Amino acid sequence: MPFDLRQLRYAIAAADQHSFHRAADLLGLKQSTLSRRIRQMEERLGTPLFVRSRAGVRPTIAGVAFLRSARCLIAQADMMATAAVAASRGEAGRLTIGFYTSLSAGDLRATLLDYVRRSPSVEVFTVQDSRAHLIGQVMSGAIDIAVVTGDPNGESHKTMPLWSERILVALPEDHPLASHEIVFWSDLKGETFLLAHYGSGQDFHDLLVAKLASPGDRPKVVRHEVGGEAINSLVAAGFGVSLLCDACVGVTHAGVVYREARDGNGPCRIGYTAHWREDNDNPALASFLKLLRERHQPLSDKN
Repeated sequence: MPFDLRQLRYAIAAADQHSFHRAADLLGLKQSTLSRRIRQMEERLGTPLFVRSRAGVRPTIAGVAFLRSARCLIAQADMMATAAVAASRGEAGRLTIGFYTSLSAGDLRATLLDYVRRSPSVEVFTVQDSRAHLIGQVMSGAIDIAVVTGDPNGESHKTMPLWSERILVALPEDHPLASHEIVFWSDLKGETFLLAHYGSGQDFHDLLVAKLASPGDRPKVVRHEVGGEAINSLVAAGFGVSLLCDACVGVTHAGVVYREARDGNGPCRIGYTAHWREDNDNPALASFLKLLRERHQPLSDKN
């Protein structure tokens, strides 16, 4: 290449200022240095770029064409530098987040909206899957971070306890308990519970066993290979009742009502945890973790 970016900037400044002297002052150079570098570039190109006179300088026909392209190259170079700095700060790039809750409402949705507002140049991709699959994808590097329910017990990866959400009971609208503002766990004895195989299904199953099981009597649970929307349809059709978190009530379902589940200690809640690999050096992940710590400071483990 017969010139470098610095020489291009010299030529652009000379054209804008119509003077080598004023361009040199603008760039903090000696006029002789700027003039010599432009002359070297002209010699390598084999054509003059400027007409010099006592009144100053003006581009030649070749110079006009050259400077047009030079401005594009400089703009692209500046954009490349800006993009590199932004990526290093986590302000650009790509972030892949795994989850299995709903994005219609709740803390995860609010956190994602806040992150997109703060880092509009970061491409955010989401993956919805079971907890086991999401943790596996975190460990393989397929996704950057997983936000799932359950205790933070990862041994080979980093975890951060986040928010918690109330447990609600989904009931057919003509169910006897639908007229109650609050449903106690003892009221649910004998109900058929419809749960999904993936997502929070296992957490809800464990909760039902803890709340309703007794010697020789366990809650009736029917597991389905479907998502939350299909479970709601089954509840509306009278096949049983179900459990869900606050975030899943962002979009209500016809024929289904949602009531808070309580026991003698008050509302029942389920916690969410973030999981990621400690050696994941994606700057976009670092900025997302920073946001999580800011939003959930009282619960977050800073270590």
